[in-house]
Amino acid sequence: MTRRLAVLLSVALLALLPQNAGPAFAHGTVIDPATRNYGCITRWPYPDAPGMLEQDPMCYRAWHQSPDAMWNWRALYANNLGEDIEHVVPNGQICSAGRAEMGRYAPMDNPGPWKMTDISSNFTINLEDVARHGADYLKIYITKQGFDPSIEPIGWDDLDFIKQTGRYPSQLNYKTDVQTSGYSGRHVIVTIWKASHMDQKYFLCSDVNFG
Repeated sequence: MTRRLAVLLSVALLALLPQNAGPAFAHGTVIDPATRNYGCITRWPYPDAPGMLEQDPMCYRAWHQSPDAMWNWRALYANNLGEDIEHVVPNGQICSAGRAEMGRYAPMDNPGPWKMTDISSNFTINLEDVARHGADYLKIYITKQGFDPSIEPIGWDDLDFIKQTGRYPSQLNYKTDVQTSGYSGRHVIVTIWKASHMDQKYFLCSDVNFG
């Protein structure tokens, strides 16, 4: 398949998904360190982009398992969960918001060698809120040292709670500085963003490498 034909097919696929694709133009996600589906959509604009299978097999698998998880990369949330999220969202389903939207985001829970962002022990979370929902808080978790997210799905007991921020007014970007110690190698940062306009919580998994 030529690149031109692949692009045309991807455009045709978008035309078939007008209702599902809509949420991609609202809401938000963590753009740095990039979440799993944000990283995929920025690196690979359609399911069979040349080189994806060889260079980025987790994105290739995710694209083919659920293209909607990419087209709707800003809509990885669940509504009306309350605050006892550790008992509402099952282990192994944290990166998909408990298999929200009928399992649309299930590929985000796949363990494997996801592309990582290199960070230091002190880093900044940058969340982009295109819809300007505001934030009641951001909760930041990091997988425990010794846990390997490339071979195991993430459970709540695999996470260290790092911090919870205060409220943010409605704006495009919410940033918070994070200070850590004792982490090295591959980890996943889980950012939970509670939007202010309703009980809407985003579950945002970013693969990182602590240098």
